[in-house]
Amino acid sequence: MIYEFLILRFGEISLKGKNKKKFIVKLETTIRKSLKKFPNLFVKRHYDDIEITLHGEDVDAVAQQLQSIFGIHSIRAAIKVENNLDDIKQGVLQIAQSEVYAQTFKISARRKNKNFEYPSNVLNQELGGHILKNMEALKVDVHHPDLNIRVEVGEHDTRLYGREYPGAGGLPVGTSGKVMLMLSGGIDSPVAGYLLQKRGADIEAIHFHSPPYTNDRAKQKVVDLAEKLQRFGGHIKLHIVPFTNAQVAIKDSMPDNYRMTIMRRMMLRIAEKLAKKNGALAIATGESLGQVASQTLESMHTINEVTNYPVLRPLVSMDKIDIMAIAQKIDTYDISIRPYEDCCTIFLPTAPKTKPKREHANKFEQYLPIDELINEALEGVQTIDLLTKSQESDDLDDLL
Repeated sequence: MIYEFLILRFGEISLKGKNKKKFIVKLETTIRKSLKKFPNLFVKRHYDDIEITLHGEDVDAVAQQLQSIFGIHSIRAAIKVENNLDDIKQGVLQIAQSEVYAQTFKISARRKNKNFEYPSNVLNQELGGHILKNMEALKVDVHHPDLNIRVEVGEHDTRLYGREYPGAGGLPVGTSGKVMLMLSGGIDSPVAGYLLQKRGADIEAIHFHSPPYTNDRAKQKVVDLAEKLQRFGGHIKLHIVPFTNAQVAIKDSMPDNYRMTIMRRMMLRIAEKLAKKNGALAIATGESLGQVASQTLESMHTINEVTNYPVLRPLVSMDKIDIMAIAQKIDTYDISIRPYEDCCTIFLPTAPKTKPKREHANKFEQYLPIDELINEALEGVQTIDLLTKSQESDDLDDLL
């Protein structure tokens, strides 16, 4: 393979003005961590792009690794040549000859160095003609070419871009603050986590576990989902909350139709404590408006009453089929459909209230030892650091 470099182009980062450097530095740090398995690479940050020297590493393998990192708009494979027409001609011909799949091509020249003697339109003609002369089977298509060879004449050398890979877009993970994601093990919440990461959020996950009603395979499913999300550039910790006693108390003392509402309010209270402990500024769920009884606007209004933290719902306007498509794209779908039920499924009431009222929820909760149940759950929280796979218990005094 002739390519010597990968040039990573920015998307939304380019619009950040005075804060742009902060975003680029964060992106560079994430890229370096992601590419550790390629020891020969050299990463260099510029104001308008990030340049990776391949030093013989496989271009497709490196590009594929980069495609899951948020903040990158496109990945272009490139070579560099001297600023003279003969070298540029030879370079574009090498690229055209190496991309054997292409039947049509286009030259897109850009003269950043205005002292270079050939303007862009002349370069397009000269370089296109050189390829046609040497590759009779290749045809020009300026609208929908199989191969668009980009030529960028700089101050000191000329970059020639051939193969191009789409990036993940979005913002680098960690540039928008931390969010606590309520990760159930179903299809929706991992997709919500993915979309939050795409907007630059650093996420930690909370899973409510109810042994013996849910087993270790259900917990492992959530660990596997969190690990999938970690591929997109974050460092994820997973907090496993023992929720059995709280759910049993709710089941035994709450009206059947309000059971789900009270359970979700209890979860939010616990999530808020964990958010404060871990420096998060919001809580997120995988809820979609109207999808199930606990996701009506009335339910959200009643459930949200118990926290002052923002509750983010990235999927709120999405259809289930769209959510499933993203889950398949990010490789979480097959994990989510493993037949191991979470705590919500097992304690699901027969006819949950679709329009619960705050005053009714508050009335029913008077019969629950809420603080006692919250403290008991927090005391048993186990935290898994998915980067190191180490486990630790949270300090109860810091949570209360």
